[in-house]
Amino acid sequence: MPQVSLPPLSAHSLYLSASAKLRPLLPSLPPPVRDVDVPPLFREPYILSGYRPPGLPWRCYLLSLFQLHNETLNVWSHLLAAVRRLWFWTQTSTISFRLDPTGGGQTRFHCFLLFAAAHLLQAHSELAHYSLFFLDYVGVAIYQYGCALALSVYSAEPAWTLAVGQVRVFLPAAAILSWLSCTSCCVAKLCFRRPYPLCRKLCQVVPLGVAYLLDVSPLAHRLPRCHTRISQPVSSLHQVALFLLAACFFSCPVPERCSPGRYDVIGHAHQLFHLLLALCTLAQQEALFHDFLSRRPALLRRFGEERLLLACASFPCLALCSALTALTMRGRARARLKKEQR
Repeated sequence: MPQVSLPPLSAHSLYLSASAKLRPLLPSLPPPVRDVDVPPLFREPYILSGYRPPGLPWRCYLLSLFQLHNETLNVWSHLLAAVRRLWFWTQTSTISFRLDPTGGGQTRFHCFLLFAAAHLLQAHSELAHYSLFFLDYVGVAIYQYGCALALSVYSAEPAWTLAVGQVRVFLPAAAILSWLSCTSCCVAKLCFRRPYPLCRKLCQVVPLGVAYLLDVSPLAHRLPRCHTRISQPVSSLHQVALFLLAACFFSCPVPERCSPGRYDVIGHAHQLFHLLLALCTLAQQEALFHDFLSRRPALLRRFGEERLLLACASFPCLALCSALTALTMRGRARARLKKEQR
């Protein structure tokens, strides 16, 4: 019997096939439009098409999860990372619930969902755009502090902990810088209009970069001393490399700047930033879990459970301060939009 070989299906063709099967079951959605058909607030540099028209019912933006537009990969990259995080969390739930006071797995899972929701729903209106991205920046602050807390608890060497002062110096500084990152991103979002000046990008990147340098200092101190274990240095270097690549794509609109309109739906810089950041987080998750298993008994002997729990108590404080900042900026955005509509 003759054998028939089928060509391998790409991820793009599989997505289109699944979308075609689901389309008859879903309400019809308007097709994506060009940049000139949406307000300037929604436009991205060198992205000429693939925008969802504003003013539709909320359900249309929810259902656009299965539509191909310029935010599709931004949403799915975080949703898939959240599913991966949830699966990993359930596989290790017995250990995590019993031993892990930092709640790092839950924090990353909820932050991924927050990032995905912001990109999925932000096209509804200008106020929704501001509100959801302010909420996204709250997630950024919580994510940053979660990374700092987990690295300082599970990956830091005793010499670093004694020199820096984990609870008295490092964690308060990390919390302040995380809140500052949230505030600066909110201010940059509200106060600058297109075409964006360079100082807007600096307002976003500089606080995030300073916070990152502080957050990874336990790892940077540990790397030169990891002579006996090969996997940990390699994993740590992967995290740093992925984050630096993500930062490059966040800062520079490449490759769409070289060919405007060609990478509108797939391949533009912000999508690459999201994909690399999701991979960086998953790599960090694996490394932290191995540290969690191997170093937890020594940490408890050195610090005690109560002190570790006290270190985690700053989480609600940071979340509250960041949320109040976002609410304040949302009120200013609402007032400005009302003033412009008069």
